[in-house]
Amino acid sequence: MRDVIIDRTGDRDNRPDRHATAGATDQDLGLYVHWPFCTTKCPYCDFNSHVAARIDHARWRSALVAELEHAALETGGRRLASIFFGGGTPSLMHAETVAAVIDRARALFAVDDETEITLEANPTSVEAGRFAAFAEAGVNRVSLGIQSLDDRALRFLGRRHDAAEAVRALDVAMSHFARVSIDLIYARAGQTEADWLAELDRALAFEVGHLSLYQLTIEPGTRFHALHDAGRLPVLDDAMQCRLFVATHERLAKAGFDTYEVSNHARPGQACRHNLIYWRYGDFLGIGPGAHGRLLTSDGTRVATSRLRSPAEWLEAVRIEGHGALPFQALAPIETLHEALLMGLRLTEGVPLDRLRSLVGDVGPILDVRQVERARREGLLVIDEGRLRATFAGRMVLDGLIAAIAP
Repeated sequence: MRDVIIDRTGDRDNRPDRHATAGATDQDLGLYVHWPFCTTKCPYCDFNSHVAARIDHARWRSALVAELEHAALETGGRRLASIFFGGGTPSLMHAETVAAVIDRARALFAVDDETEITLEANPTSVEAGRFAAFAEAGVNRVSLGIQSLDDRALRFLGRRHDAAEAVRALDVAMSHFARVSIDLIYARAGQTEADWLAELDRALAFEVGHLSLYQLTIEPGTRFHALHDAGRLPVLDDAMQCRLFVATHERLAKAGFDTYEVSNHARPGQACRHNLIYWRYGDFLGIGPGAHGRLLTSDGTRVATSRLRSPAEWLEAVRIEGHGALPFQALAPIETLHEALLMGLRLTEGVPLDRLRSLVGDVGPILDVRQVERARREGLLVIDEGRLRATFAGRMVLDGLIAAIAP
């Protein structure tokens, strides 16, 4: 969503819900595994995903395990709170590859029954047929990219499944995994509030524990961006986007979901622990082409890690060097603060001020105190219980808000 200030005098979700965000702490380490391949490239997607005619699964399995072994040297066998297979389309991976990565992670890190292991999946019948094997490999949470329950919208979004196939895949997922999340994209051109709420109600009827609901954005480098620039793809106006955003939150609150992050909604105890590590600005490793990570070194420096983006270049680098890692990038205090705010203010619980001080020391010289006070007067920020939190209205204009308070 673009930055649009809406007129809201109150903030129903002003206080953090301790239950919604339980399960991740500052000491947790996350592992992200990037699988870069898809069967087709969706027109809205700007992720590092590629269509390949042939994939050497055995070679990719060996390469991911090799890079995991190299990455483990950076953290010294800490406890893994989460493993997240993302992409691309990880449900196109062979189950043997998923199992090999999980098994090696168990050997290199502390992994226990509480470790959340998520795999992103498309809801086609082919991929749903692999769910049993993924569960056997150790996956205990699946995130289904349904994107819509309307066939016309699915065709518009370039998806390879229809609504009926998505429902069947969801049934299969719920029979194999205790925790299931579904992704939906809304605020599509021409979508009315009634249309969206009817689709949302249908999703709620499946009684999953987690919903990731994203407004359609036109990202540079995508086919939708080219169509939009050519005047061939209309978008919803700002006012309608705001109406849908507010209506979404109101409907989910009535259904018993906690909106613990701008676009993510969970029943108590069902929040995504892996993503909470990101938003709480914790440490995480990233392996696979283009994967990123953040680590705090022994001398207190916050560093950004990254891998070669091209799948072919990454694969060759792993063959030669044992990894596709690029040099660490030390983050300056202002960069660290920006990232911590950009992540943390997305959460309803906000950012602990002690956490900011532990990352950058004295925040006084970096934060613009006058802008912070102005945002508080305008109802965009609150400071209480030792936390800096964006209100509902503040989260609607988050990018601009952060740019103002930490210039």
